[in-house]
Amino acid sequence: MNKRIDILDSTLRDGAQGEGISFSVKDKIHICQALDELGITYIEAGNPGSNPKDMEFFKEIEKNPLKNAKVCAFGSTRRKNIRCEDDENLRSLIAAGTENVVIFGKSWTFQVTDILKTSLEENLAMIKDTCRYLVEKGRNVIYDAEHFFTAFYDNRQYAFNTIQAAIDGGASVIVLCETKGGFMIDDCRAAVAETVKMFDKKAKIGIHTHDDCGLAVANSLAAVQEGAEHVQGVLLGFGERTGNANLSTIIPNLQLKMNYDCIPSDKMKNLTSICKRIAEITNISMNPQLPYVGANSFAHKAGMHIDAVLKNPFAYEHITPETVGNSRVFLMSEVAGRSTIMEKLSKIAPEIKRTDSVVKDIMAKVKELEANGYQFEGADGSFELMVCKLLGQYKPFFKLHYYITTGSNPRPEEGVCSCAQIKVEVDNKIEITAGEGDGPVNAPDIALRKALEKFYPVVSGFRLVDYKVRVLDSRTATASKVRVIIESTDGNATWTTVGVSSDIIEASWIALVDSFEYKLNRSIATQSLNRSRLAKKSK
Repeated sequence: MNKRIDILDSTLRDGAQGEGISFSVKDKIHICQALDELGITYIEAGNPGSNPKDMEFFKEIEKNPLKNAKVCAFGSTRRKNIRCEDDENLRSLIAAGTENVVIFGKSWTFQVTDILKTSLEENLAMIKDTCRYLVEKGRNVIYDAEHFFTAFYDNRQYAFNTIQAAIDGGASVIVLCETKGGFMIDDCRAAVAETVKMFDKKAKIGIHTHDDCGLAVANSLAAVQEGAEHVQGVLLGFGERTGNANLSTIIPNLQLKMNYDCIPSDKMKNLTSICKRIAEITNISMNPQLPYVGANSFAHKAGMHIDAVLKNPFAYEHITPETVGNSRVFLMSEVAGRSTIMEKLSKIAPEIKRTDSVVKDIMAKVKELEANGYQFEGADGSFELMVCKLLGQYKPFFKLHYYITTGSNPRPEEGVCSCAQIKVEVDNKIEITAGEGDGPVNAPDIALRKALEKFYPVVSGFRLVDYKVRVLDSRTATASKVRVIIESTDGNATWTTVGVSSDIIEASWIALVDSFEYKLNRSIATQSLNRSRLAKKSK
């Protein structure tokens, strides 16, 4: 049986301290449910003493009980020179009603004397009194030893005295916090090893790291190797400064590579989807290069690599992507080989053979367009359209006569900063429409949808979800070309398209038109296939 490692996720507390991160109460509930679904042991959900919204959350989560995870309220030791009973922060922790409470206290003498402005003896009393008070109130106490590693190398004995004070007060878990994120792996490893040797019979030892040196994950793994049984972090690694230890990397590393148990084994396949869900709730874009869960984690671009992976994925993949709920991707680009093209064509036109001349034509067209600034590795929709055109399997769904966009007289208070007017023709019928939106892409997107939905009702469900602009030649400044990649959805599937022009509006329009035409082409093809299947069944 593998050794158990408890995971505490601090997305809602430490993660919320990252720039631009703000959660509503509803957001926090949804994130808790996602983490619970993943099988996280503890969820550090906020400080009820410092944030009224957090207290509201603790009341709401009681109405939405979790199946697996234990919600923790977070706070500090009592203030200096007062009783626990008189400390408002501690009273709020009790009022939060959580069975588990996380308390942080000072380990470093500098923090005690120069920041708290109190004596070393009073700090020890603050730690012990607080832990004891909460335990007497029926709470399980997880004690975060703030700045522990700095303290360990500055005044080791006092750092150990603070841990002993927490244990004497009844804390069941002692978490060694690498608060500034500046320690190297060997230094962290040595400090954890000595602390475990001294205290692991008295309490469970944990680790909490930050990523200021890019070592948060590595230091967490090293701590576990030295005996830590409790790991804290944030699922997607965001947080104050450079962020917290990334649990989406730590969990599979511990469980798949190092033979520890962190979450139920059957939950590992949900890791990628839950990361995406939390990114969506948080309103951030996931780094595509995140290990295990990023969009590029199992993406292959070089033709030689793709050829090898098609023969045996083990050639270039350390695990199967499905293990963590991710998927393999073959990127289309100017360095793509015939194997890449064939893999893509197998989904678009499976009848095409490797030796067919059209394969060479497609490869040449990709290289030509990418030389002009196009990029198909992130625009599968545009690539499929291009292939359909070369195969003669495409007809335009509408003809554009003109489009006009303007930002004059915007109404930002109403969410309007751009207007668009378009004239399109479908089956010799003219439609002129206008749209208002929050940008020069949103407005024509709305206008085009209005114009087409009477001819193609399916477009009413289309919407733009992401928009990226890249200047391709900074040396020519405003005269340079730009590449626009947009992501669209119909609520079920998502697709990406690309446009390139020296005019950002035109590049956006090209990508937008590709988005509509790609999905219309897909929808009509699906309808034709379904009709064909029904006809065969009726015979």
